Amino acid sequence: MRNRVGLGFDVHPFGDTPPLVLAGVHIVEAPALTGHSDGDAVAHAVADALLGPAGLPDLGTLFPDSDPALHGADSLRMLADVVTKIADQGWWIDNVDVVIAAETPRLAPYMADMTATLTATLAPAKEPMGRGIHVSVRPKHAEGLGAIGRAEGIAVWAVALLSRG
Repeated sequence: MRNRVGLGFDVHPFGDTPPLVLAGVHIVEAPALTGHSDGDAVAHAVADALLGPAGLPDLGTLFPDSDPALHGADSLRMLADVVTKIADQGWWIDNVDVVIAAETPRLAPYMADMTATLTATLAPAKEPMGRGIHVSVRPKHAEGLGAIGRAEGIAVWAVALLSRG
């Protein structure tokens, strides 16, 4: 068996209008993150955590912000495309661990929905005839430090373990 670990990171500033989208979950009481797509920093970080160990180009290369067709694109669909690409190469996902740094909004009420949405999106790359994929999503505060602590945006880190037999 062969294992590889990937690390993904994404950060976006807040825009003007709701909703905020994280892991495909709409949070209507918060402004959206700015970006060429829907700004879903969780989907972006997870995608890059999967692409690296599979030896594929990064998310910005696969889905460039210079492509007008991707303006406002659903990042969860981009993540689903990444999952298909790694599964086609014979990789499966053992686990994905996500940390979201945000002062606002309070994310704890959305963790179960985010975890369920990510788990469903990643499912096509689960181990054949094996167990499911473990997905963990945790919110953290920056305790008032830096741009994240001043509630100027959100940062996300994701780690993924890929395997292939």
